[in-house]
Amino acid sequence: MTYLRRINAGISARASSARLRHAWRAPLVAASCAPGLIALLLAGTAALAPQPALAQAAPLGNNGLQKPDSNQPMLLQADEMIYDNQNNRVTARGNVEIYYGTYTLLADKVIYNQGTNTLVAEGNVRIKEPDGAEISSDRITLTDDFRDGFIASLKIVTEDDSRIVAARATREAGETTIFEQAAFTPCKPCADNPDKPPTWQIKATKVIHKKSEATITYHNAFFEMFGYPIAWVPWFKHADPSVKRKSGFLIPGFSTSSDLGTAIEVPYYFALAPNYDFTFSPVFSSKRGILWKGRWRHRTANGRYYLELAGIDETDSKQGFTTTDNSFRGSIRTEGEFALNQHWQWGWDVTAESDDTFRRFYNLDSILATDRVSEVYLTGQRDRNYFAARLYNFGGLLTTDTSISESWIHPVIDYNYIFSDPVLGGELSFDTNIVSFSGDDGTDSTRLIAQMKWRRTYIDRLGQVVTPFFVARGDYYNVSSFTDKVTGIFEPGRDITRGVGVGGIEYRYPFVKHTKRGAHVFEPIAQFIARPGIQDQTEIPNEDARSLVYDDTLLFDIDKFSGYDRIEGGNRANIGVRYTLQRFDGGYVRAVVGQSFQLSGSNEFTTDTGLDTDSSDYVAGLYVQPTKYFSLVAQGRFSEENFDLQRTDIAANANYGPLAGSVIYANLESQPGLGITADRQEIQSSGSIALTENWSLFGHVRYDIERDKRITDSLGLKYRDDCFALSVTYNESFIRDRDIEPDERVLVHFEFKHLGAFDVDAGSIVP
Repeated sequence: MTYLRRINAGISARASSARLRHAWRAPLVAASCAPGLIALLLAGTAALAPQPALAQAAPLGNNGLQKPDSNQPMLLQADEMIYDNQNNRVTARGNVEIYYGTYTLLADKVIYNQGTNTLVAEGNVRIKEPDGAEISSDRITLTDDFRDGFIASLKIVTEDDSRIVAARATREAGETTIFEQAAFTPCKPCADNPDKPPTWQIKATKVIHKKSEATITYHNAFFEMFGYPIAWVPWFKHADPSVKRKSGFLIPGFSTSSDLGTAIEVPYYFALAPNYDFTFSPVFSSKRGILWKGRWRHRTANGRYYLELAGIDETDSKQGFTTTDNSFRGSIRTEGEFALNQHWQWGWDVTAESDDTFRRFYNLDSILATDRVSEVYLTGQRDRNYFAARLYNFGGLLTTDTSISESWIHPVIDYNYIFSDPVLGGELSFDTNIVSFSGDDGTDSTRLIAQMKWRRTYIDRLGQVVTPFFVARGDYYNVSSFTDKVTGIFEPGRDITRGVGVGGIEYRYPFVKHTKRGAHVFEPIAQFIARPGIQDQTEIPNEDARSLVYDDTLLFDIDKFSGYDRIEGGNRANIGVRYTLQRFDGGYVRAVVGQSFQLSGSNEFTTDTGLDTDSSDYVAGLYVQPTKYFSLVAQGRFSEENFDLQRTDIAANANYGPLAGSVIYANLESQPGLGITADRQEIQSSGSIALTENWSLFGHVRYDIERDKRITDSLGLKYRDDCFALSVTYNESFIRDRDIEPDERVLVHFEFKHLGAFDVDAGSIVP
């Protein structure tokens, strides 16, 4: 732009108090250079995030200088326009507004010097970017070609209220921007005291951004908390936001414990390609040596997967190695998921390890993990069809586990289909289940199960609901010789077929009453199920129907077994009552109580299940949420002889004002028939209280009431505001399993907005 083209050539050289609009056809300097400067400073904070990602969130501000479309007109509005032909200058003064493309510049005065090709904005200068960011400055000077510029007393407020302040900013050679005496903070200013220092900020004497190298360099940088410097770095460099992923060191982790001693984890990130990367994270410990860890991630056009490796040679470790005879311990964990098309997908979740405690000992898994399950799967769903094929490997991690805990399923196949057209006015569905099973105890079996289900619901004029149903099922088993895990009976290998036809009817008669506060529904329910006698099932190994929990949710199931290997026999009636209160304000209460009766034929349920007698135990359930602040779920099973409590499950959650908490209680008497030889009673509780707007206290405990001992507990203090979080947590674990011993430790967690999180494990506090 070498001149200002006047809209009206007859305007006088000095027009006082006139509001005019002026169109500049060449690019406007002030409205487009400043946004680029903003992005360069913001790049220095967004790129500090400690965790690499294949797809990170967009960084603050723009990634580089964005020129407005030079073909768009520039609109100018001011109280006064002054044309100084002698000095070759034009001055807009008083409430100056400049609109150019999607940028807006506001100032008290704007001066354009045609001789030097510069534009100066002075007094309450504000630039509004398209993304919502706002730049404030006392004075901005920019060259006409967008290349070099100077900003004095710069202040930037982004759309998410992040703030940047710099005494001066210059742009050189069209690609290097230098900020002097710069500071950045994402913290909002205190409403009551705007001059109060932010929770944290980064200050640097000089910040240099080189666009050609896509790097940002800091000189003499300080990290401040609550106005006090806590860390100083003389110099460091990192990639700018235009580089989404770049190789380099990540924030290290520190810990101390009685098991590992002093340990430090130093991760290095390799950005190998836009769609795959590798993170190398060795852990150096004073007692165990070096734990080598690495994580490979790869995203493809139709899915993603990762591979995690970990291993350590404990030959020279200072502590004895007791879990295995080998000095090397390690694991491989991999997970993936891929879409074949819009209906089909396949994937895996597999973990292999040298011994049961390796991953728990080195904090790769939760210390509470008790089982290891690996799978490979293929699933498809379309309209009324569902197909799933899965391969499983099951393994127990506890020292009390035996070979019974180890098994392979290769594979289990489920297919479900619901017919689109009604059959006899009802819904007809078809299910198939195929399983090939191998246990480490020598049990091998293959089964094929197919069944048809039909049901139809009738509602008469009185509101009575009648639902007849029918199930036809056929089974085939090929079983090797085995010894039943519960009865101890030896069964030779053989081919077994089994078939059953089930017919029944369910009757419900809901009584409804409306009041001012809600709707009450009282609903008696009766169900009758008829079956022929079932052949002896002990010759079939029971692998998937052993975890029977008889409660109100199973009361009206046609078959109450949890799996396919066992099926009910004989005629049975299920009777119960359900009450529901649905309040108009959103609250509700639901209660269920009932009992099941074996009317005739064989009863296939074993002792201690609550269903092994002609009259079952009573079951009841209560579900309450009177307000959004409180909810309660209580389930119980009571002896049909004397109403003694056989099982209890209670879960409650509350959240009101500064208080929040939850309680889970479980009480189960011994069930030798299911292999449970001891009573179990346990409670878990967690809660928090807000001490102030930013400070809160929280805790957790898991307690074994039957054995009168704690399992785990924790107590912590947390601070959180809009840009910073800090928590200090004291944890105790009382778990023993080979080299896993009871432990006490303190975990300190820091979280900085835009910078990421950082953990410090203070380790064991026991002398």
